Amino acid sequence: MESNQKASGDGLAGTQKEAALRALMQRTGYQLQQENGQRRYGGPPPDWDGPPPERGSEIFVGKLPRDLFEDELVPLCEKFGKIYEVRMMMDFNGNNRGYAFVTFSTKLEAKAAMKQLNNYEIRNGRLLGVCASVDNCRLFVGGIPKTKKREEILTEMRKVTDGVVDVIVYPSAADKSKNRGFAFVEYESHRAAAMARRKLLPGRIQLWGHAIAVDWAEPEVEVDEDTMATVKILYVRNLMLQTTEETIEKEFNSLRPGAVERVKKIRDYAFVHFTQREDAINAMNTLNGKVVDGSPIEVTLAKPVDKDSYVRYTRGTGGRGGSLLQTDYAAYTLGQVYDPSAAYLGPPMFYAPQAYTAIPGQFRFPPAKAHVGGRGLIRTPSVRD
Repeated sequence: MESNQKASGDGLAGTQKEAALRALMQRTGYQLQQENGQRRYGGPPPDWDGPPPERGSEIFVGKLPRDLFEDELVPLCEKFGKIYEVRMMMDFNGNNRGYAFVTFSTKLEAKAAMKQLNNYEIRNGRLLGVCASVDNCRLFVGGIPKTKKREEILTEMRKVTDGVVDVIVYPSAADKSKNRGFAFVEYESHRAAAMARRKLLPGRIQLWGHAIAVDWAEPEVEVDEDTMATVKILYVRNLMLQTTEETIEKEFNSLRPGAVERVKKIRDYAFVHFTQREDAINAMNTLNGKVVDGSPIEVTLAKPVDKDSYVRYTRGTGGRGGSLLQTDYAAYTLGQVYDPSAAYLGPPMFYAPQAYTAIPGQFRFPPAKAHVGGRGLIRTPSVRD
């Protein structure tokens, strides 16, 4: 290893640590390379053949002791599957910065490691904070003229940035012919999204002569398959403001009278509760895209969110989040329901929440980012930013 790859510590301790890292590389055949404030172990492994692991195979490991390195972290993670890569964030003194990213060969391995390693006591009194790492490929772009259509926005974004895959635009609640003044732009990779974000930072580029605001979009909440398999609530969006709960209930009861338990409508979206999951699935498949009061509705399964996530997703919304998640949803699986179109928040795993209002006629820049704690995790900026 080069001198700038050496672990922290002088004298005997530093020599022992360097010897331990060399022994690890000799045992596994993995390479250890220093680059851009991080040290990369593997990526790919010496015997890897094929593309990198699928998205969802990487975990964030926080609360690392600053003098802990790959020789301790790798053997711990190896218990849960084949390691594709470890990226340990390093400071100028040769210590780690308190966190690392570990990529496994499969999502299942990453899930098992995340479950077992969160709150794991790696040293006396030192508990790890482990959660999923999100390889975000989506940007929020605000300040878009409300008269622009999806195709126009897609064409414009492809002119000014590379790697654009799709553009998601939500119609205004008051006027379905207009957008809400913002869009979500999906890129082919996180790198492409990060490059676009840097290029589009406010003041550098205008779209159609308008100043824009750009930030990472909060990915949709990921809920495990076992939990989703029990959901009996549908999320219905793109409703007209004048559409009533009675109209919605009538539409969703048309397939089997009495199937709907209750309906809760909030502005232009609603949650439809069913007594039986089979009825919910049938209604979703049958009614998705149906025109109700002149507007084609979109129907999906609602995603439950635990209480910690509820606080994270609603703090910073100016109180609006409280109106999104009514108290009568307390009986729902995990207590709350997430509405993916109502408010998109800040970078997923590492920042305090920030929200962009989706209220017609209003747009506000996000509040300053802040480091926060939650569920025993260190929330810190991703180096991918």
